[in-house]
Amino acid sequence: MAFTTTTPQNLTTFTTSSHKPKLPFSPSHSLTFPTHPNQTLTSRAISTAISTSTRIHSLFTPRATSSPSSSTTAAETTFHGLCYVVGDNIDTDQIIPAEYLTLVPSKPDEYEKLGTYALIGLPSSYATRFIEPGESKTKYTVVIAGANFGCGSSREHAPVALGASGAAAVVAESYARIFFRNSVATGEVYPLESEGRLCEECRTGDVVTIEMKESKLINHTTGKEYALKSIGDAGPVIEAGGIFAYARKTGMIPSH
Repeated sequence: MAFTTTTPQNLTTFTTSSHKPKLPFSPSHSLTFPTHPNQTLTSRAISTAISTSTRIHSLFTPRATSSPSSSTTAAETTFHGLCYVVGDNIDTDQIIPAEYLTLVPSKPDEYEKLGTYALIGLPSSYATRFIEPGESKTKYTVVIAGANFGCGSSREHAPVALGASGAAAVVAESYARIFFRNSVATGEVYPLESEGRLCEECRTGDVVTIEMKESKLINHTTGKEYALKSIGDAGPVIEAGGIFAYARKTGMIPSH
């Protein structure tokens, strides 16, 4: 359902505010981890998830984080910028083709290089490319997709490539389960779900804002607002920089 809103002025600067703040969460809090819809996990279950995610930990280092006011929570995060729109069934080979999986994201230069190939596997029908020729970063803050985004292989490089490219969030009608999980585990991008098919409502280049606290996306180009599904307790995990960073922050595993 769409609602009319007033278009604010001076929205040509693309910023991400309140990214990666300190969070007032303790390990006693239960966590809705996106291995299955509505599955609530305790700290013991998170520890199990961590033990099965060591391959991610050994390969990937989350992007650098900022340190805004400690009173800011994940629910207050706001993303603003241009959106890039794709359709249904965008698979991981389109997000990052297999030929680039030799890049090791824990090495800063290779992490940056991986980002330059994000969504390079899209077919030629996408006349506007996610990263323009000669550029190392995308100008699109938000990717808007249809159903089953991130299907295909289980490669963790997919959300990492998007994060390394400079994208902050994906808003899709639905996700492949493993892509959703990898997004949370690596802390690279927010995998947000829309209530409807925003890929048919928005166009590449539209200026949008995501208000996490209010679970909504505002399209300033069209003057419409759209409801998003709450990311729930997975938000603090992403905000912390991934599952290992969250576990250290909350005392589930020792800090280094």
